[in-house]
Amino acid sequence: AALYLLVLVAFLGAFDTLYYHEWRARLPALGPRARSELQLHALRDFVYAVLFAGLPWVAWEGWYLVLLVALLLAEVVLTLWDFVVEDWIRKPLGGVYAGERVMHGIMGIVYGAMLANIVPALRTWWAKPTGFAYSPAPISEALRWVLILMAVGVFLSGVRDLCAAAGIRYSAWPWVTQKQ
Repeated sequence: AALYLLVLVAFLGAFDTLYYHEWRARLPALGPRARSELQLHALRDFVYAVLFAGLPWVAWEGWYLVLLVALLLAEVVLTLWDFVVEDWIRKPLGGVYAGERVMHGIMGIVYGAMLANIVPALRTWWAKPTGFAYSPAPISEALRWVLILMAVGVFLSGVRDLCAAAGIRYSAWPWVTQKQ
């Protein structure tokens, strides 16, 4: 069930990014004003890229599990920090959209359910010798590949957010960059 919930998180996150961050708020075009939010989004994107690409295929066994747990918890901390930063960044724009707040709440609930459902696998992995083991998850191969595609997409989104945060030319495309 954990990976089905992770797939749901992936699709909800893609919608949140494309609709709210890109289309409605046009965050990459805000330039330096949105730097903090874009950097946080990039960090979360890189965490999700590892989770989406790794969990469907690899068991994090023994002490390597500590790295995975650190990533899972880092996502929670980054999300909570992002809630605060979004309010600060978006206040001059009229605030965070109501639908976006609801989406973030739903995503948090689904992520929490995913964490609760992954605990049995984590217990099993902890008892094994330290290492990564090829261990395709008990979901369809198609869903494992969907998560790989989502990993690539979220990684590229993170790179774009970092570029936009740094003010790199054309990184806000297709939006027009706002001058500060």
